[in-house]
Amino acid sequence: MRFDADWMSRADDRILEHLAEEGPDTPKEMADSDRVRFSRQHINARCKTLVTYGLLVHLGNGVYDITRKGKQYLAGELDARDLKGE
Repeated sequence: MRFDADWMSRADDRILEHLAEEGPDTPKEMADSDRVRFSRQHINARCKTLVTYGLLVHLGNGVYDITRKGKQYLAGELDARDLKGE
């Protein structure tokens, strides 16, 4: 069971799931996928927030990847309510 936090949005799980399955990707490519059905702008904003909380890492050139914490969250091993933003 996943424990999300008040700061999270519906898009966050889709973004994390996409990156866990597909590997590093850009907000544009995620927006074009069937899994993440949000605008590129919204995905980009959510990726920046997820980086702040340590669930994603920005690799440069607009490419994001999931972190170990992000994988732990997806597996239900991490309570996002306990994460502190940087």
